[in-house]
Amino acid sequence: MRRSRAVLAVLLCLAPAYALATETWMTVMLDGRKVGKLKIDREATDKQVTTAQVLDFRLTRIKTPLALRTELRSVESTHGQPLGFYAKSSMSSQENLVEGQVRDDGAFQVANTVGGQSRVNLLIWPTGAALVEGQRLNMVRMGFRPGTTYQTRNFDPVKQQVATVDVLVVGDEVVDLPQSRETLHHIRQTLAGSNNTQFVDMWVNDQGDVRRGIAPLLGFRMEMAACDAACANAPDQDVDLLRAAMVDAPRPMTPSLRAAPVRYMISIHGNHPSPFIETDEQHVHVMGDGLYQVDVGWAVPRSGEPGPTTDDTAPNPWVQSESPEVIALARRVVGDAPNDLQRMRRLRSFLSDYINEKGLDVGYASALETIHSRKGDCTEHAVLLTALARALGIPARVVTGIVYVDRFGGASRVFVPHAWTQAWLGNRWVSFDSAQRRFDATHIALGTGSGDPWRFFQAMSVLGNIRIERATAASSLMDMPAPSMSDSFVGGGGSGKGAAGGIE
Repeated sequence: MRRSRAVLAVLLCLAPAYALATETWMTVMLDGRKVGKLKIDREATDKQVTTAQVLDFRLTRIKTPLALRTELRSVESTHGQPLGFYAKSSMSSQENLVEGQVRDDGAFQVANTVGGQSRVNLLIWPTGAALVEGQRLNMVRMGFRPGTTYQTRNFDPVKQQVATVDVLVVGDEVVDLPQSRETLHHIRQTLAGSNNTQFVDMWVNDQGDVRRGIAPLLGFRMEMAACDAACANAPDQDVDLLRAAMVDAPRPMTPSLRAAPVRYMISIHGNHPSPFIETDEQHVHVMGDGLYQVDVGWAVPRSGEPGPTTDDTAPNPWVQSESPEVIALARRVVGDAPNDLQRMRRLRSFLSDYINEKGLDVGYASALETIHSRKGDCTEHAVLLTALARALGIPARVVTGIVYVDRFGGASRVFVPHAWTQAWLGNRWVSFDSAQRRFDATHIALGTGSGDPWRFFQAMSVLGNIRIERATAASSLMDMPAPSMSDSFVGGGGSGKGAAGGIE
């Protein structure tokens, strides 16, 4: 399970009050069940403030526990000027590190280490962006008068990106914490442009210390609340996110139905505008009142479908397509294949057998780590297949969505979170799924990304709010396009063994 943007937004704002040294503990809950703890240490001198945060988070996926740890550290001047940042996270067997240090010229030298491979680059600090202390100071400066609104730019050390956040001061409220009752200022932060779908509610004291935070997470209510060390370190409870994210199928999706275009009528609960994406294989029609018609069919070029971007061809810390090891493996697998379609088919077929151990204990591994471990779920399949394609000069991207399986984790006839790869072949995007061994009409796409986990997580925010009302066979879809030559709907295996990697 990877962290959501909402979770990071909470973390980046949890800074205790100004003092020489302070320690704050928080308990972490999903729908009232304890799943982790957060410890915050803050040290201040007359020149700088250092804030360290350690989040321990325990989840369960079909009776398999996954323990995650994220460590963040920011160094800032007493006025909130950024001086350095550090992030370490464990989402697989290897730790992922980010470390940034300001240079004399004001730029940041940033070192990223993912899957054992390191790279260094320069970062020009975004105008107006703030780390933890700068965010706290800005909150206090703007005040807590009810109805006050303003914007802030929060820098995320993990993604090395800035989130523009709309802030609303709701008012003062009496809040029950696990061990106390406090009168606090209610603040709502909403990611700009998200139409209120990505938000964090916080309750802070006069110093801007967050004492309680609530955010949605994959259909759950995630809460962090201040308490003492004994409370924060109390035993965790089991919460199975994968089971909660499953979507019941309205009918059995038989092999004959899956091998032809399908029209879905899908309702979305809550405020999630346009959760489905348009691709060469998927067409979306908004019906109103949270109802969507989603047609999934063969890949044909569409007017207006954007072609590859630089993100679809370039290596990144997770998709290490420039690695000699990735390049050598890709070339060996494709051999003398005469064109990109045949190359993708050979890569897909190879990976279906190469990743030979389903790793429910793997959160999100890079391409290089998966080459070495040969272990993972659908996300590892998608990331490595994308890296191998890019290593051969084929534009490729990771698709996030849901897919049908007959049985999974004790459930029958359900759609589960999933990831697969799309490659740009000639003039269209074509899907390849090495985890399930084939792409079919039960793959419903929610988003695309370059292969890093943060974009993946953003697309999965609608999980827990999807209901598939109806699935109609191709025989009644006279307007669906005719098939084209692609890997779609080709290949054996409908068991779904490689599915459900979306939140695993």
